[in-house]
Amino acid sequence: MTGLCFETLKPIRYTQVCVAIVTFNSERYIRRCLEGVLEQEGVDTEIVVVDNASSDGTRSILRSFKNRIRTIYNDRNLGYAEAQNQAIRASSADWVLTLNPDVLLLPHFVRTLWSAGQSDPSAGTVCGKLLSIGAGFRPLDEQRLDSTGIFFTPAMRHFDRGWHEPDSSEFDNAEYVFGASAAAALYRREMIDDVSIDGDFFDPDFFCYREDADVAWRAILQGWRCIYAPSAVSYHVRSVVPGSRRAIPRAINMHSVKNRFLMRLKNASADLYRRYWLPMTLRDLVVIGGAMFTEPSSLRAFWHLAKCLPRALRARRVIMRRRRIDDAALAGWFGFEPVALPMWAPAERAGSDAVVRAGHTRPATTSTL
Repeated sequence: MTGLCFETLKPIRYTQVCVAIVTFNSERYIRRCLEGVLEQEGVDTEIVVVDNASSDGTRSILRSFKNRIRTIYNDRNLGYAEAQNQAIRASSADWVLTLNPDVLLLPHFVRTLWSAGQSDPSAGTVCGKLLSIGAGFRPLDEQRLDSTGIFFTPAMRHFDRGWHEPDSSEFDNAEYVFGASAAAALYRREMIDDVSIDGDFFDPDFFCYREDADVAWRAILQGWRCIYAPSAVSYHVRSVVPGSRRAIPRAINMHSVKNRFLMRLKNASADLYRRYWLPMTLRDLVVIGGAMFTEPSSLRAFWHLAKCLPRALRARRVIMRRRRIDDAALAGWFGFEPVALPMWAPAERAGSDAVVRAGHTRPATTSTL
Protein backbone atom coordinates (compact mmCIF):
# COMPACT_ATOMS: atom_id res chain seq x y z
CA MET A 1 0.00 0.00 0.00
CA THR A 2 1.31 3.44 -0.89
CA GLY A 3 0.27 7.00 -0.36
CA LEU A 4 -1.16 6.71 3.15
CA CYS A 5 0.27 5.51 6.43
CA PHE A 6 -2.05 4.26 9.15
CA GLU A 7 -0.95 4.61 12.74
CA THR A 8 -0.04 1.61 14.85
CA LEU A 9 -3.15 0.00 16.28
CA LYS A 10 -3.79 1.43 19.73
CA PRO A 11 -7.06 1.75 21.63
CA ILE A 12 -9.18 4.76 20.74
CA ARG A 13 -9.56 6.80 23.88
CA TYR A 14 -12.10 9.48 23.31
CA THR A 15 -13.68 8.69 19.97
CA GLN A 16 -16.44 6.16 19.63
CA VAL A 17 -17.67 4.45 16.48
CA CYS A 18 -21.33 3.57 16.14
CA VAL A 19 -21.97 0.47 14.05
CA ALA A 20 -25.44 0.92 12.49
CA ILE A 21 -27.14 -2.20 11.15
CA VAL A 22 -30.56 -2.54 9.53
CA THR A 23 -32.21 -5.97 9.56
CA PHE A 24 -35.14 -7.33 7.61
CA ASN A 25 -35.61 -11.10 7.80
CA SER A 26 -31.85 -11.40 8.33
CA GLU A 27 -31.70 -14.49 10.54
CA ARG A 28 -29.29 -16.27 8.20
CA TYR A 29 -26.50 -13.74 8.75
CA ILE A 30 -27.13 -11.43 11.68
CA ARG A 31 -25.65 -13.61 14.43
CA ARG A 32 -22.25 -13.98 12.75
CA CYS A 33 -22.34 -10.36 11.63
CA LEU A 34 -22.81 -9.17 15.21
CA GLU A 35 -20.14 -11.54 16.48
CA GLY A 36 -17.72 -10.04 13.96
CA VAL A 37 -18.53 -6.53 15.18
CA LEU A 38 -18.11 -7.52 18.82
CA GLU A 39 -14.69 -8.98 18.00
CA GLN A 40 -13.34 -5.68 16.65
CA GLU A 41 -9.99 -4.80 18.20
CA GLY A 42 -8.46 -1.46 19.09
CA VAL A 43 -11.70 0.50 18.80
CA ASP A 44 -14.48 1.53 21.16
CA THR A 45 -17.75 0.67 19.42
CA GLU A 46 -21.43 0.83 20.14
CA ILE A 47 -23.88 -1.19 18.09
CA VAL A 48 -27.32 0.04 17.09
CA VAL A 49 -29.58 -2.37 15.21
CA VAL A 50 -32.87 -1.26 13.63
CA ASP A 51 -35.19 -4.10 12.70
CA ASN A 52 -37.71 -3.40 9.96
CA ALA A 53 -40.52 -5.70 11.14
CA SER A 54 -38.77 -9.00 10.49
CA SER A 55 -41.08 -12.01 10.46
CA ASP A 56 -38.41 -14.72 10.68
CA GLY A 57 -36.10 -15.48 13.61
CA THR A 58 -34.16 -12.21 13.41
CA ARG A 59 -35.71 -10.63 16.49
CA SER A 60 -35.08 -13.71 18.60
CA ILE A 61 -31.41 -13.56 17.66
CA LEU A 62 -31.24 -9.84 18.41
CA ARG A 63 -32.75 -10.40 21.85
CA SER A 64 -29.95 -12.86 22.63
CA PHE A 65 -27.51 -9.93 22.25
CA LYS A 66 -29.64 -7.55 24.33
CA ASN A 67 -26.90 -6.63 26.83
CA ARG A 68 -24.38 -5.86 24.12
CA ILE A 69 -26.39 -3.96 21.48
CA ARG A 70 -29.07 -1.29 21.30
CA THR A 71 -32.09 -2.34 19.29
CA ILE A 72 -34.94 -0.40 17.71
CA TYR A 73 -37.93 -2.45 16.54
CA ASN A 74 -40.15 -0.97 13.85
CA ASP A 75 -43.69 -2.26 13.47
CA ARG A 76 -43.44 -1.95 9.67
CA ASN A 77 -40.72 -1.91 7.05
CA LEU A 78 -39.62 1.73 6.77
CA GLY A 79 -36.96 0.89 4.19
CA TYR A 80 -33.20 0.78 4.52
CA ALA A 81 -32.65 4.53 4.19
CA GLU A 82 -35.00 5.65 6.97
CA ALA A 83 -33.99 2.78 9.27
CA GLN A 84 -30.34 3.79 8.92
CA ASN A 85 -31.35 7.37 9.75
CA GLN A 86 -32.96 6.04 12.93
CA ALA A 87 -29.77 4.27 13.92
CA ILE A 88 -27.63 7.33 13.18
CA ARG A 89 -29.89 9.59 15.25
CA ALA A 90 -29.77 7.12 18.16
CA SER A 91 -26.04 7.69 18.57
CA SER A 92 -23.79 10.69 19.11
CA ALA A 93 -20.59 8.87 18.11
CA ASP A 94 -18.02 10.83 16.10
CA TRP A 95 -18.09 8.17 13.38
CA VAL A 96 -20.83 5.88 12.07
CA LEU A 97 -20.18 2.60 10.27
CA THR A 98 -23.20 1.54 8.22
CA LEU A 99 -23.12 -2.23 7.97
CA ASN A 100 -25.22 -4.80 6.14
CA PRO A 101 -26.13 -7.99 8.02
CA ASP A 102 -24.46 -10.05 5.28
CA VAL A 103 -21.03 -8.52 5.92
CA LEU A 104 -18.45 -10.38 8.01
CA LEU A 105 -15.82 -8.07 9.51
CA LEU A 106 -12.22 -9.06 10.16
CA PRO A 107 -10.98 -7.98 13.62
CA HIS A 108 -9.18 -4.71 12.68
CA PHE A 109 -11.57 -3.50 9.98
CA VAL A 110 -13.23 -0.67 11.92
CA ARG A 111 -10.00 0.48 13.54
CA THR A 112 -8.21 0.67 10.19
CA LEU A 113 -11.01 2.69 8.60
CA TRP A 114 -11.07 5.05 11.58
CA SER A 115 -7.31 5.54 11.40
CA ALA A 116 -7.52 6.40 7.70
CA GLY A 117 -10.30 8.92 8.35
CA GLN A 118 -8.37 10.56 11.18
CA SER A 119 -5.42 11.09 8.84
CA ASP A 120 -7.36 13.52 6.62
CA PRO A 121 -9.82 16.11 7.98
CA SER A 122 -11.34 16.51 4.50
CA ALA A 123 -12.37 12.85 4.44
CA GLY A 124 -16.03 12.44 5.29
CA THR A 125 -16.21 8.80 4.23
CA VAL A 126 -13.84 5.83 4.38
CA CYS A 127 -14.30 2.47 2.74
CA GLY A 128 -12.20 -0.68 2.76
CA LYS A 129 -11.69 -3.65 0.51
CA LEU A 130 -14.78 -5.85 0.53
CA LEU A 131 -14.18 -9.36 -0.76
CA SER A 132 -16.90 -11.66 -2.05
CA ILE A 133 -18.00 -14.60 0.05
CA GLY A 134 -20.61 -17.24 -0.67
CA ALA A 135 -24.10 -17.60 0.76
CA GLY A 136 -24.04 -18.46 4.44
CA PHE A 137 -20.54 -16.92 4.65
CA ARG A 138 -19.16 -19.88 2.70
CA PRO A 139 -15.62 -19.23 1.38
CA LEU A 140 -15.27 -19.14 -2.40
CA ASP A 141 -12.79 -21.24 -4.36
CA GLU A 142 -11.17 -18.11 -5.78
CA GLN A 143 -10.87 -14.81 -3.91
CA ARG A 144 -12.64 -12.04 -5.79
CA LEU A 145 -13.51 -8.44 -5.04
CA ASP A 146 -16.95 -7.24 -4.03
CA SER A 147 -16.31 -3.49 -3.76
CA THR A 148 -13.43 -1.05 -3.46
CA GLY A 149 -15.67 2.01 -3.51
CA ILE A 150 -18.11 3.21 -6.14
CA PHE A 151 -17.79 5.25 -9.33
CA PHE A 152 -20.20 6.88 -11.78
CA THR A 153 -20.31 6.71 -15.56
CA PRO A 154 -21.41 9.58 -17.85
CA ALA A 155 -24.65 7.60 -18.32
CA MET A 156 -25.31 8.21 -14.59
CA ARG A 157 -24.92 4.57 -13.67
CA HIS A 158 -22.95 3.77 -10.54
CA PHE A 159 -20.73 0.72 -10.18
CA ASP A 160 -18.73 -1.02 -7.49
CA ARG A 161 -15.08 -0.72 -8.42
CA GLY A 162 -13.54 -4.09 -9.10
CA TRP A 163 -16.69 -6.13 -8.60
CA HIS A 164 -16.06 -9.82 -9.29
CA GLU A 165 -12.49 -9.20 -10.41
CA PRO A 166 -9.56 -11.11 -8.84
CA ASP A 167 -8.04 -9.43 -5.81
CA SER A 168 -4.92 -8.07 -7.49
CA SER A 169 -2.27 -5.50 -6.58
CA GLU A 170 -4.17 -2.98 -8.71
CA PHE A 171 -6.43 -2.35 -5.70
CA ASP A 172 -3.71 -2.24 -3.03
CA ASN A 173 -3.11 1.52 -3.05
CA ALA A 174 -4.90 3.97 -0.81
CA GLU A 175 -6.69 6.60 -2.93
CA TYR A 176 -9.67 8.89 -3.13
CA VAL A 177 -12.79 7.48 -4.78
CA PHE A 178 -16.23 8.89 -5.58
CA GLY A 179 -17.92 7.19 -2.64
CA ALA A 180 -18.48 4.05 -0.62
CA SER A 181 -20.92 1.18 -0.67
CA ALA A 182 -23.08 1.54 2.45
CA ALA A 183 -22.72 -2.20 2.98
CA ALA A 184 -19.68 -1.21 5.05
CA ALA A 185 -18.94 2.53 4.98
CA LEU A 186 -17.51 4.70 7.75
CA TYR A 187 -18.98 8.22 7.85
CA ARG A 188 -17.66 11.17 9.86
CA ARG A 189 -20.34 12.71 12.09
CA GLU A 190 -19.34 16.20 10.98
CA MET A 191 -19.98 15.20 7.37
CA ILE A 192 -23.26 13.49 8.27
CA ASP A 193 -24.50 16.71 9.86
CA ASP A 194 -23.17 18.83 7.00
CA VAL A 195 -24.89 16.98 4.14
CA SER A 196 -28.10 15.95 5.92
CA ILE A 197 -31.30 17.60 4.73
CA ASP A 198 -34.13 18.12 7.22
CA GLY A 199 -32.25 15.85 9.62
CA ASP A 200 -32.03 12.97 7.12
CA PHE A 201 -28.63 11.66 6.07
CA PHE A 202 -30.03 9.03 3.71
CA ASP A 203 -33.01 10.20 1.68
CA PRO A 204 -36.10 8.32 2.97
CA ASP A 205 -37.75 8.62 -0.46
CA PHE A 206 -35.15 6.22 -1.82
CA PHE A 207 -36.48 3.49 0.54
CA CYS A 208 -33.77 1.09 -0.62
CA TYR A 209 -31.04 1.00 -3.25
CA ARG A 210 -28.79 3.83 -4.49
CA GLU A 211 -29.13 5.80 -1.25
CA ASP A 212 -25.37 5.48 -0.69
CA ALA A 213 -24.62 6.82 -4.18
CA ASP A 214 -26.91 9.79 -3.48
CA VAL A 215 -25.03 10.54 -0.26
CA ALA A 216 -21.67 10.21 -2.03
CA TRP A 217 -22.75 12.69 -4.72
CA ARG A 218 -23.98 15.18 -2.13
CA ALA A 219 -20.75 14.83 -0.16
CA ILE A 220 -18.55 15.50 -3.19
CA LEU A 221 -20.59 18.57 -4.07
CA GLN A 222 -19.97 19.92 -0.58
CA GLY A 223 -16.24 19.30 -0.75
CA TRP A 224 -15.94 16.11 1.26
CA ARG A 225 -13.70 13.28 0.13
CA CYS A 226 -13.91 9.49 0.35
CA ILE A 227 -10.79 7.46 1.16
CA TYR A 228 -10.36 3.90 -0.03
CA ALA A 229 -8.21 2.10 2.58
CA PRO A 230 -7.23 -1.30 1.13
CA SER A 231 -5.73 -2.64 4.36
CA ALA A 232 -9.24 -2.70 5.87
CA VAL A 233 -10.54 -6.03 4.56
CA SER A 234 -13.84 -7.81 5.16
CA TYR A 235 -16.32 -10.06 3.37
CA HIS A 236 -19.70 -9.37 1.77
CA VAL A 237 -22.24 -11.92 0.56
CA ARG A 238 -24.16 -9.39 -1.58
CA SER A 239 -27.63 -10.89 -1.63
CA VAL A 240 -28.61 -8.83 -4.72
CA VAL A 241 -26.08 -9.59 -7.44
CA PRO A 242 -25.57 -8.44 -11.03
CA GLY A 243 -27.33 -10.46 -13.69
CA SER A 244 -30.87 -11.09 -14.75
CA ARG A 245 -33.33 -8.65 -13.22
CA ARG A 246 -35.78 -11.52 -13.03
CA ALA A 247 -33.77 -12.86 -10.10
CA ILE A 248 -34.17 -9.57 -8.19
CA PRO A 249 -37.36 -8.78 -6.26
CA ARG A 250 -39.72 -6.56 -8.26
CA ALA A 251 -39.81 -3.95 -5.51
CA ILE A 252 -36.04 -3.49 -5.66
CA ASN A 253 -36.13 -3.18 -9.44
CA MET A 254 -38.85 -0.55 -9.13
CA HIS A 255 -36.90 1.45 -6.53
CA SER A 256 -33.79 1.16 -8.70
CA VAL A 257 -35.61 2.85 -11.59
CA LYS A 258 -37.18 5.52 -9.38
CA ASN A 259 -33.96 6.32 -7.59
CA ARG A 260 -31.96 6.64 -10.80
CA PHE A 261 -34.03 9.68 -11.74
CA LEU A 262 -34.54 10.94 -8.19
CA MET A 263 -30.81 11.09 -7.54
CA ARG A 264 -30.19 13.08 -10.72
CA LEU A 265 -33.05 15.49 -10.04
CA LYS A 266 -31.40 16.36 -6.74
CA ASN A 267 -27.72 16.44 -7.61
CA ALA A 268 -27.02 16.97 -11.34
CA SER A 269 -26.37 20.48 -12.58
CA ALA A 270 -27.30 21.82 -16.00
CA ASP A 271 -23.61 21.93 -16.87
CA LEU A 272 -23.17 18.23 -16.04
CA TYR A 273 -26.10 17.38 -18.28
CA ARG A 274 -24.63 19.54 -21.05
CA ARG A 275 -21.38 17.60 -20.86
CA TYR A 276 -22.95 14.14 -20.77
CA TRP A 277 -26.40 14.59 -22.28
CA LEU A 278 -25.95 11.91 -24.95
CA PRO A 279 -25.00 8.90 -22.74
CA MET A 280 -27.49 10.06 -20.10
CA THR A 281 -30.33 10.31 -22.61
CA LEU A 282 -29.53 7.01 -24.32
CA ARG A 283 -29.51 5.22 -20.99
CA ASP A 284 -32.76 6.89 -19.97
CA LEU A 285 -34.38 5.58 -23.13
CA VAL A 286 -33.16 2.07 -22.34
CA VAL A 287 -34.55 2.30 -18.82
CA ILE A 288 -37.92 3.69 -19.89
CA GLY A 289 -38.22 1.20 -22.73
CA GLY A 290 -37.31 -1.68 -20.45
CA ALA A 291 -39.99 -0.66 -17.97
CA MET A 292 -42.59 -0.32 -20.71
CA PHE A 293 -41.93 -3.51 -22.65
CA THR A 294 -40.09 -6.04 -20.49
CA GLU A 295 -40.60 -5.04 -16.87
CA PRO A 296 -44.02 -3.39 -16.51
CA SER A 297 -43.91 -3.80 -12.72
CA SER A 298 -41.29 -1.01 -12.72
CA LEU A 299 -43.65 1.49 -14.36
CA ARG A 300 -44.84 2.30 -10.83
CA ALA A 301 -41.46 3.96 -10.37
CA PHE A 302 -42.60 6.99 -12.35
CA TRP A 303 -45.72 7.41 -10.21
CA HIS A 304 -43.60 7.27 -7.07
CA LEU A 305 -41.13 9.68 -8.65
CA ALA A 306 -43.94 12.18 -9.28
CA LYS A 307 -45.00 11.92 -5.62
CA CYS A 308 -41.41 12.56 -4.51
CA LEU A 309 -40.85 15.45 -6.93
CA PRO A 310 -41.75 18.39 -4.61
CA ARG A 311 -39.43 17.10 -1.87
CA ALA A 312 -36.69 16.35 -4.39
CA LEU A 313 -36.83 19.89 -5.80
CA ARG A 314 -36.66 21.37 -2.30
CA ALA A 315 -33.66 19.17 -1.56
CA ARG A 316 -32.06 20.25 -4.82
CA ARG A 317 -32.28 23.90 -3.85
CA VAL A 318 -30.56 23.13 -0.55
CA ILE A 319 -27.85 21.02 -2.22
CA MET A 320 -27.06 23.61 -4.89
CA ARG A 321 -26.95 26.38 -2.30
CA ARG A 322 -24.46 24.40 -0.20
CA ARG A 323 -22.19 23.13 -2.98
CA ARG A 324 -18.50 24.01 -2.70
CA ILE A 325 -16.94 22.58 -5.88
CA ASP A 326 -17.47 23.67 -9.47
CA ASP A 327 -18.85 21.67 -12.36
CA ALA A 328 -15.46 21.02 -13.92
CA ALA A 329 -14.21 19.32 -10.76
CA LEU A 330 -17.43 17.34 -10.43
CA ALA A 331 -17.43 16.21 -14.07
CA GLY A 332 -13.98 14.71 -13.64
CA TRP A 333 -15.43 12.03 -11.39
CA PHE A 334 -17.61 10.60 -14.17
CA GLY A 335 -15.98 8.10 -16.50
CA PHE A 336 -16.70 4.84 -18.28
CA GLU A 337 -13.70 3.39 -16.44
CA PRO A 338 -13.24 3.60 -12.64
CA VAL A 339 -11.99 7.00 -11.52
CA ALA A 340 -9.76 7.59 -8.50
CA LEU A 341 -7.39 10.26 -7.23
CA PRO A 342 -3.98 9.51 -5.71
CA MET A 343 -3.75 10.45 -2.06
CA TRP A 344 -1.39 13.35 -2.75
CA ALA A 345 -3.78 15.11 -5.14
CA PRO A 346 -5.54 18.27 -3.89
CA ALA A 347 -9.33 18.26 -4.07
CA GLU A 348 -9.46 20.79 -6.88
CA ARG A 349 -7.48 18.45 -9.14
CA ALA A 350 -10.46 16.16 -9.67
CA GLY A 351 -11.09 16.10 -13.39
CA SER A 352 -7.50 17.06 -14.25
CA ASP A 353 -4.44 15.00 -15.09
CA ALA A 354 -4.32 13.84 -11.45
CA VAL A 355 -7.32 11.60 -12.03
CA VAL A 356 -6.43 7.95 -12.34
CA ARG A 357 -8.65 5.93 -14.63
CA ALA A 358 -8.06 2.27 -13.96
CA GLY A 359 -8.06 0.08 -17.03
CA HIS A 360 -11.30 -1.78 -16.45
CA THR A 361 -13.27 -2.31 -19.62
CA ARG A 362 -15.93 -4.46 -18.01
CA PRO A 363 -17.44 -2.55 -15.05
CA ALA A 364 -20.01 -4.47 -13.03
CA THR A 365 -22.52 -3.62 -10.36
CA THR A 366 -25.91 -4.52 -9.00
CA SER A 367 -27.13 -1.53 -10.98
CA THR A 368 -28.60 -2.91 -14.18
CA LEU A 369 -30.87 0.03 -14.90
